[in-house]
Amino acid sequence: MNFALILLILVIVTGIAWVLDKLVFFPQRKRAAEAAVTEFDRQQECVGERFADENADQTRARRRDEKLRQPWWLEYTASFFPVILAVFVVRSFVVEPFKIPSGSMVPTLLVGDFILVNKYDYGLLMPITNTKMTQGRPLQRGDVVVFRYPKDESVDYIKRVIGLPGDTVAYEDKKLTINGKPVPETPQPDYFDEERVGYAKQFTEDLDGRKNNILNNNPQVPPFVIGADDFPFRDNCVYNSQGVTCKVPPGHYFMMGDNRDNSADSRYWGFVPDQNIVGRAFFIWMNFSNLKRIGSFE
Repeated sequence: MNFALILLILVIVTGIAWVLDKLVFFPQRKRAAEAAVTEFDRQQECVGERFADENADQTRARRRDEKLRQPWWLEYTASFFPVILAVFVVRSFVVEPFKIPSGSMVPTLLVGDFILVNKYDYGLLMPITNTKMTQGRPLQRGDVVVFRYPKDESVDYIKRVIGLPGDTVAYEDKKLTINGKPVPETPQPDYFDEERVGYAKQFTEDLDGRKNNILNNNPQVPPFVIGADDFPFRDNCVYNSQGVTCKVPPGHYFMMGDNRDNSADSRYWGFVPDQNIVGRAFFIWMNFSNLKRIGSFE
């Protein structure tokens, strides 16, 4: 059972309790409070001024509050409904937090980065069923996207969009070509990978004018793909000793990690269907090991 379904169940349960409290239980408590105050005033009149409660106002208020107080089970259901509903709406339709679990997107995203994902940019999805409710903007090359892993949709992956529907993507001899045009790369100083405790070759890649850094050319990693899975539209891909060339089918995308020699991506498990797209990653909101990581990224 995924978190979205758990959250929906909590919204329904607490929402029912909240409605019942407003329509049934609170009116009952209110009548009981009014009756308690009336009975207290009657008792005060009966005992006379000499024996009347010197703190009558406080006693009256205490008895009223006791009758108005929610029972414990309502405090833990109806009282939390507005908060749970707000979390559900924001998480489903505005932004959703994720944590980066692996180094496949180094140097853009590091292990331990907590990121925010825009849930409406590509169109609003119905929670749980993931049916598209509205049409947003199309995905663009260079977008960093969270999606449901095609081989196990209970798992979320994050990669960069490389190929759009209809594109021919070639990754041979560790060089990226899209529709026959090589993607420009500019060498940068070597990157020290703290996770692997070593230096990696770093380049700035230019995808349609959008620049991002990648790691590449680890001599210990061969250019050809080892152990590619059997996936839908695999016939669209040609594997050879230099790498792979794929024709992206309609309604699908070709994804790659920025850590090119250490990323299990579309080269290995295939294309990502449009309906698997969760949203666009755009902001690092926390990294407990490095607070300087906080901020937007490309």
